[in-house]
Amino acid sequence: MFDTYTGSARSSVDESRGDEVTKEDETVVDAEQGSMLSHIISQLRPGADLSRVTLPTFILEPRSMLERITNFMAHPETLLPLTKIDDPVQRFVAVTKFYLSGWHIKPPGVKKPLNPILGEIFTGYWDYPDGTQGYYISEQTSHHPPKSSYFFMAPEHHIRIDGTLKPRSKFLGNSAASMMEGIAVLRFLNTGERFFVTQPNIYVRGILFGTMKYELGDHAYVRCPETGMVADIEFKTKGYFSGGYNAIGGFIKDKNGKALFELSGSWNEDMYLKDLTTGKKELFFDASKTRHTPPKARPLDEQDERESQRLWHDVTEAVKRRDQETATTAKARIEDRQREETAARNNDNIDWHPQLFRAIKGGPGGPEEGEEDLDWIINARVDGQTPEEQVKQILQIHAILPGQKPDKQFSIPHRNNSIQQTPSQQQPADQQQPAQSANGASLEHPEQQRILAQEGAQQQPPVQLHKQQHAKQEPQVQQVQQQLASVELNQSTLQAKPNNGYEPISFSPYQPDSTYPPPPAQNQPEQSQTTETNPPSKLLHSNPAPEPTRDDKLRRKDSETQEEDEFHDAHS
Repeated sequence: MFDTYTGSARSSVDESRGDEVTKEDETVVDAEQGSMLSHIISQLRPGADLSRVTLPTFILEPRSMLERITNFMAHPETLLPLTKIDDPVQRFVAVTKFYLSGWHIKPPGVKKPLNPILGEIFTGYWDYPDGTQGYYISEQTSHHPPKSSYFFMAPEHHIRIDGTLKPRSKFLGNSAASMMEGIAVLRFLNTGERFFVTQPNIYVRGILFGTMKYELGDHAYVRCPETGMVADIEFKTKGYFSGGYNAIGGFIKDKNGKALFELSGSWNEDMYLKDLTTGKKELFFDASKTRHTPPKARPLDEQDERESQRLWHDVTEAVKRRDQETATTAKARIEDRQREETAARNNDNIDWHPQLFRAIKGGPGGPEEGEEDLDWIINARVDGQTPEEQVKQILQIHAILPGQKPDKQFSIPHRNNSIQQTPSQQQPADQQQPAQSANGASLEHPEQQRILAQEGAQQQPPVQLHKQQHAKQEPQVQQVQQQLASVELNQSTLQAKPNNGYEPISFSPYQPDSTYPPPPAQNQPEQSQTTETNPPSKLLHSNPAPEPTRDDKLRRKDSETQEEDEFHDAHS
C-alpha cells in the first residue's frame, strides 16, 4: 500500500550490491589528499576533541548536518502507517523498524557533513501521495559544543518528532570516533505515546594508514515510557580477527524485561526479526533494495543567507566538482566570519539566542518533564484542534514551502544581559501569556510579540518609529554594530563563478536585538534537585557524573575505549 511513497525518489543505493557493500564504505586517499590529512592529524593526540579542527574538503559530504538529519524521516512508507496500528506491541515493533530503516542512507566512502554555523537554519518538506505533507525545521542552537535541534511533523498522520543531535568527536590513533549524543522524541498525538531514541556512534578506521572505513558501533535504544517497552540494538563493529562489517543484534523487551523479539542482520542490507514466542523468523527490512525519499526545499533565491543550502552553495558545488581549492576558500570564508561574530559578541558581553528554538522546560511539573536531554525545543505552540490549524501554525514558524512568506518574520535575536526591563516593568513569568498571530499560531517568542506590537502602532509614521527605535539603543550595542559592520570579507580570494544564476552569499551586518530578555532563572532547576525524584532521560553520555545504580539503567560499552556508559529511561 505504501510502496508508492518512494516511487519518485532517487535511489540511495544500487539494486545489486553483494560484495560492493564493503567498498561503498571505504575511501582510498590519493597522495595529495593524504599529505593534507596527515598534516592535520599530526597536530592531534589520542583523545583530542575534533570539533575545533578544520578538516579537508575532500572528505566532506556536500550538505550540512542539519540536512543530513532528514535521513531519519526519509522512509515515509515505514513512518506514516505507525499511528494506524492498534496493537501497542506491534506498534512498538513497527517503530523499531522505522528507526532502523534510515542508517543505510549515506554517500559512498567516508564522508562527513558540513558543520553548521551558529544560527544556521534548514527547512524542508515532503509531498506524500495521499495529498498530505510532512514539515521539517532545524537550527544550529550551539556551535561549541555543537548542537543541532530539529522539529518534524506530519499533522494528518498525528506524528511529531523533536530532537537535538550533539556529536562529540574523538581522535583515537588510527581511528576517529563521533559519539552521537542527544535524543529524539517521536510522539504519536492520537495515542499519547512517546518514543525516546538514541543513535549509535560512528567510527572511521584507517585514517593514518590503510584504507579509511566507515562503521556504526555500540548500543542504541528505543524506549516508550508509556508502555515500558524497550528495544536494545547493538551496532557491531568488526573485530580484529573475527566478525563482519555492519552487523546488528538486539532484543525487544516488554515492561517486565522479558524478551519478545530478537533482531539480527546488517543495517545496510537484510535485517531480520524473530518472534521468541513462536520461533518464527522473518525479513524485517531490506535496506539493499529500498529507495529513500529526501526532502524538498525552497529555491535558493527564496532562502535567507543563513539557510543551509544557500549558505554552503559555493562549497557544495565545488565539492561536487572536486575543486578542493575553491571549496576550501569558500568554506574558510564562512568559518572566519563566524569567528569574527563570536569574538565581537564576547568582547561586548552580547549573549546569543536561537531564533526558532527555546530552552527545554524540564524538571518536576515542567511542560517537558522527563525530556531534559532535548536541551532545545521548537519555540512555538503547535496545538491546533485540527490538522489544518496545525499546518497553519507550523508555516508561521518559518518559510518552508516555495513562495511562502510567513506573516511575521524576524531576524536572529541577540540579547545583552545589561539591557533588560526594570523589575517594575517585567511581568511575572507565571502571569505572562503568549500572544497569538492572526491565524491562531501562538507566539511564545518575545521577538514575535514585539513585531506585532510595532505593527499595531499604525498611527506613527514609519520614519518616526524607526528614529524612536534607534534612539532607544544603548551606546554599547551601537558600538558592536559598528565593529561588525566594518568587517569586510576578502571577496577577491574566491573567484568561483556563480552557479545556476545565484551570486555567492554575502553576510549582512550583525544586528543585535536589545529587546530580548534572558529566560527567568526559575525555569532552569538544578540537576541535583531532580535526579532522584524524577531522573531525566540521561541517555548515553549526557550525564558524565557518576550516579547511584538504579534498576532502570541500561549499560553499553564503547567498542574502542571499552568504557561503560549508562542509559536512563524517561519517566512519564
